[in-house]
Amino acid sequence: MYFAVICKDKPNSLDLRLANRDNHLAHAANATILFGGPMLDDDGNMCGSLLVIDAEDRAAVEDFAANDPYAKAGLFESVEITAWKKVMG
Repeated sequence: MYFAVICKDKPNSLDLRLANRDNHLAHAANATILFGGPMLDDDGNMCGSLLVIDAEDRAAVEDFAANDPYAKAGLFESVEITAWKKVMG
């Protein structure tokens, strides 16, 4: 089953994101991610994350998100997880 994970960074937290980026990418390598990457603000700076993950259930995605080094560092202002159905692309 596919899940969209939308994470919005706290304001003025680009340095925190950059400091934890390598660990975040290593963590992401342990999941089946269809696509993902940083969201950008109007100036082109990273300000959040968007991932679509193939997982057995929502609990697995919640566990993945909770153990993300970004989440553990307190980067996110909000995290939204929702089931997603691929129709195009």
